[in-house]
Amino acid sequence: MERVRSAPDLGDGGQLVAFVFPGQGSQFVGMGQKLHEVSDVARRVFQQADELLGFSLSTLCFEGPADVLEDTLNAQPAILTVSLAALAALKQCWHAAEQTVTPSCVAGHSLGEFSALVAAGALEFGDALGLVRERGRLMQEAGMQQPGGMAAVLGLERDELTAVCAEASARGGIVVLANDNCPGQSVISGDLDALRRAMDLASERGAKRVVRLDISIASHSPLMTTASDKLGALVAKMAFHEPLTPIVSNVSGRFVTSVEELKRNVAQQVIRPVQWTGSVREMLDHGVTTFLEIGPGAVLSGLIRRVKRDAPTLTAADFGLPLTASQAS
Repeated sequence: MERVRSAPDLGDGGQLVAFVFPGQGSQFVGMGQKLHEVSDVARRVFQQADELLGFSLSTLCFEGPADVLEDTLNAQPAILTVSLAALAALKQCWHAAEQTVTPSCVAGHSLGEFSALVAAGALEFGDALGLVRERGRLMQEAGMQQPGGMAAVLGLERDELTAVCAEASARGGIVVLANDNCPGQSVISGDLDALRRAMDLASERGAKRVVRLDISIASHSPLMTTASDKLGALVAKMAFHEPLTPIVSNVSGRFVTSVEELKRNVAQQVIRPVQWTGSVREMLDHGVTTFLEIGPGAVLSGLIRRVKRDAPTLTAADFGLPLTASQAS
């Protein structure tokens, strides 16, 4: 595999590179298929996932159907697998080019943090795969016990939206800021009545757009408390390792290095907001010069440029590793 000529030499020592991994919502039918065709190491990652899960996750990624892939139970392990297959292929690509690329840090958006944990050496792929599969199941279960939803809000800053959520919750139920994605782009989450009130209030307060998301659970809200408790019990029994690469946490938007804090964050993540704006700023403040998004899509690259307009961002496709047939043309 040849690296695309226009891609910068990340091994030249003059750049500090952050590896960032996307979360749920980035999945699409066909993701990873071209990568599977052109990379033997990527194929091995897919094969391992198929064997560990006991069904052909790779076929689901490549052929769908879309509604089955989008089920949170499947989407979470699918995105993790595609992301780590892409990472394996990138490492092979760099090795072939006699290039050493060592990230200065890693981070992931929500589910993507599990990919980051594997990339940092804090968690084995097989353990992460089983964990995110169970995470999806527990989130579904919590959603059935306490139905909820989520909505994207554009054009209101964090403090304004937090106040909207507090006002809507004061009238009964609960709705909270779930994702602080970038300045002026957030997601709120909560029970249906409080969510609708918050959506109306956000529009009244000047939001440019308020869109209900096609999801029936209230991720990153207190409605996921039972899922968080069960995840915590599961994680407590798992083997985590001291990370070889610093990890920026969703929960705090700050660097985390201790195993105990990593474990706490994994459990708390489903009830706490995703601090993506803070995470990007933390990486920038510590000298990161380039962000490499590894996984399906390029959503994070767009969010990062909303935090810092001139931040250089790359994806696997910039290194000749298309995830879809269309990227290969």
